[in-house]
Amino acid sequence: MNRIPEQKDQTVYDEYLRRMQQGDREAFQSFYESAARAVYAYALSILQDPQDAEEAMQDTFLTVWKECGSYASAGKPLAWLFTITRNRCYAFLRRRALHPSVSLDSLDTEDPSWQPYTEDLAAEQSAVRDSLREALACLTDQERRLIYLHVIASMKHREIAAALNLPLATVLSHYHRAIKKLRQYFLKITVKRK
Repeated sequence: MNRIPEQKDQTVYDEYLRRMQQGDREAFQSFYESAARAVYAYALSILQDPQDAEEAMQDTFLTVWKECGSYASAGKPLAWLFTITRNRCYAFLRRRALHPSVSLDSLDTEDPSWQPYTEDLAAEQSAVRDSLREALACLTDQERRLIYLHVIASMKHREIAAALNLPLATVLSHYHRAIKKLRQYFLKITVKRK
């Protein structure tokens, strides 16, 4: 996927949206390709589940296509996009609370001898996943969002600040505080294991 345009190039998103308002599907494709990674990272920071984040991302882009006519350029198209993403995620969380789903892990397979991974590999992956979840749980929601957008979506701090309508200094201080918390967490569990 393409990187997010620099802040000075945010007019590219405005242009995509203007063209989308006229029904231009190629503009929508370009918009999707350049913003999908950031939307996914933002959704993942809220939902904490890759499949749910993927679904929320798809819902976001469907909403963007349907609602692009209501977009009025204010020079912050990513802020508009992230507002839609946040709303889709919260709607997803409300639906999940009302209608809990059955985990695929809890279902028996037809052939119990079939194992996609060896038990050792599956246990190791599960332990790593649990450690990462625990580490991310020590962060505030905002800190986790900043980490996801910077690391997963490869957004620069100034791009994050613009997209979330936050001062750059706030983004930087919260990001560095989050990194420090993660280092302390992993240092603590490393010392425990010795």
